[in-house]
Amino acid sequence: MTDTLTPVLTANWDQPDSFTLAGYSRTGGYKALPKALAMEPDDVIATVKNSVLRGRGGAGFPTGMKWSFIPQNDGKPHYLTVNADESEPGTCKDIPLMMANPHVLIEGIIITCYAIRASHAFIYVRGEVLHVIRRLQYAVAQAYEAGYLGKDILGTGFDLDLVVHAGAGAYICGEETALLTSLEGYRGLPRNRPPFPAVEGLYASPTVINNVESISSVPSIIANGPTWFSGLGTEKSKGYGIFSLSGHVKHPGQYEAPLGITLRELIDLAGGMLRPGHPLKFWTPGGSSTPLLTREHLDIPLDFEGVGAAGSMLGTRALQLFDTTTCVLRAALRWTEFYQHESCGKCTPCREGTYWLVRAVERLESGKGSDEDLETILDVGNNIVGRAFCALGDAAPVPISSAIKYFRDEIIQHQKHGGCPFDPAASTAWAV
Repeated sequence: MTDTLTPVLTANWDQPDSFTLAGYSRTGGYKALPKALAMEPDDVIATVKNSVLRGRGGAGFPTGMKWSFIPQNDGKPHYLTVNADESEPGTCKDIPLMMANPHVLIEGIIITCYAIRASHAFIYVRGEVLHVIRRLQYAVAQAYEAGYLGKDILGTGFDLDLVVHAGAGAYICGEETALLTSLEGYRGLPRNRPPFPAVEGLYASPTVINNVESISSVPSIIANGPTWFSGLGTEKSKGYGIFSLSGHVKHPGQYEAPLGITLRELIDLAGGMLRPGHPLKFWTPGGSSTPLLTREHLDIPLDFEGVGAAGSMLGTRALQLFDTTTCVLRAALRWTEFYQHESCGKCTPCREGTYWLVRAVERLESGKGSDEDLETILDVGNNIVGRAFCALGDAAPVPISSAIKYFRDEIIQHQKHGGCPFDPAASTAWAV
């Protein structure tokens, strides 16, 4: 696998006017739009299908297939909702993408809405990122003024209105049905499925929900063709993606590369680990809701299949790196506390299970736990996963259960020493 970066979405982030219509147009922006509008909507869907673009929001579901689920000639309005409620600990790619290049998202939205026959679209943004909301609103206003949004776009008879909607800072609203409920003006709680959003979503009408990066990838696919996109990546995980490196690395940031690149290659591109003598200990491949991996997984391909075979998930490619100065139990406790705090409380397994998980992990971390606490944690986790109402509950036990899998001995040491016995200087075996 090549370690060469493939900047597409991030190609012009270093330009001071990359977020403006002029800056985006100067580098080929809005060139894919007339090409798409000259095609039949079904042909646009087929093009995205043939590219094998998989959702970049975590689940990895084929994007074109999701679009094709929208029933046609049903007499109902169709909607596109862009999930920009980036709230996962460690996930930090969509916010800078919207900040530096909002027009690529808008162009992708227009093409997507044309394909699924939607005349209204929404960008649901996390409310705390006010600077991004303002930049999106500015870009949307520019697109309206240029005739890319509104009535009779480019003289084709296609109409589209786009709304930027600010959420209220609830992690649960990253779950697609809770997002729809919030967008309708109600408390953001997940819904029963079926019916699925493609059949009965926003305002009980057919709705496509896609991640920011997924929609932003569409213009390049239309402009360059599906073969170009599918020629990048691996056999089953096609294309490029933004890999977010954070934590104990010299140059954290966004690295856009073909799927299948390895963490070892990305660390080299980022200048290596941060602290001399304290190399990699554990890392997350896709944010805190994906099981931890260790140094032994440095060379697995970062694609959906490779990471899955290693026992984790590619997720949002939020690569949080922790060196040997980090106590894995303390890190797992912080993540578990986050999931307890963000539980919407709708279902008992998540509401009660996250509370008891935090209590048990706190006891272990403070050195007051017992061997029974380890088994209790695993048992509670097993009773949450698959029984919670939505994916938030399934994610809650992941940090601590994967920490126990790889670092049981270190966790037990907390009990024996009456607190955290971690000595970074003694952890020299994790040489990269």
